[in-house]
Amino acid sequence: MNKLELQKTANEVRKGIVTAVHSAKAGHPGGSLSAADLFTYLYFEEMNIDPKEPKKADRDRFVLSKGHTAPGLYATLANRGYFPVEDLKTLRHIGSYLQGHPDMKHIPGVDMSSGSLGQGISAAVGMALAGKMDNADYRVYTLLGDGEIQEGQVWEASMFAGHRKLDNLVVIVDNNGLQIDGKIEDVCSPYPIDKKFEAFNFHVINVEDGNDFDQLAAAFKEAKETKGMPTAIIMKTVKGKGVSYMENNAGWHGKAPNDEEYAIAMADLEKVGEALCQK
Repeated sequence: MNKLELQKTANEVRKGIVTAVHSAKAGHPGGSLSAADLFTYLYFEEMNIDPKEPKKADRDRFVLSKGHTAPGLYATLANRGYFPVEDLKTLRHIGSYLQGHPDMKHIPGVDMSSGSLGQGISAAVGMALAGKMDNADYRVYTLLGDGEIQEGQVWEASMFAGHRKLDNLVVIVDNNGLQIDGKIEDVCSPYPIDKKFEAFNFHVINVEDGNDFDQLAAAFKEAKETKGMPTAIIMKTVKGKGVSYMENNAGWHGKAPNDEEYAIAMADLEKVGEALCQK
């Protein structure tokens, strides 16, 4: 995909996020929207995957460690062809397979159930080690929240990954600066994030704008070329990206828009879509 196609796809993913959370009357739009470009890049450009064969042995793996941003992952999987986009409206409904957090047993394309913060990276490290032991070619990607990395288990997993030189592992931190209680630096500052990963023998790539596809492409190219150590990509993003009243607003970490707010959000995204169509 070229950059314009990726931008258009990411905008459709954002519409899916807002629609799903509005329909559920619950969920986490802020961090889903900040990571929408990352999700799009991984599933439409970077990863070796096949929606027709979601369990193929040599596929690349993705673990959503910040599992509460499931609406972002689901919207991406739907747009990639794993299941119908219309099903996004069933998010969190009784009887729906699209639960509030990813469920590997019922959702095509989900490689690991997640939700308890801090644990997804451990599963991803285990997958990467298994790949090494099997001499397999697949790569493992995991997305963490910058608030999530306040969890100690994250650093145990990182220590292990660095020690084992898991160069088939890419840890991505969505550094949107906000968590449910406010600014991450006020709640329990994890800064400097890059130096911490360096201390655990990671190759670290700082991405100034994680909502920019050129910068994401350069980062993942560098990660693929890195041998002998795992890579951590620390990407600065905008929480609630693409929806005017949600951007950089911690209040939208875990809240659904009402009907009026939903209409405004979709209008915002329609405008973006129209602008992209004129390019």
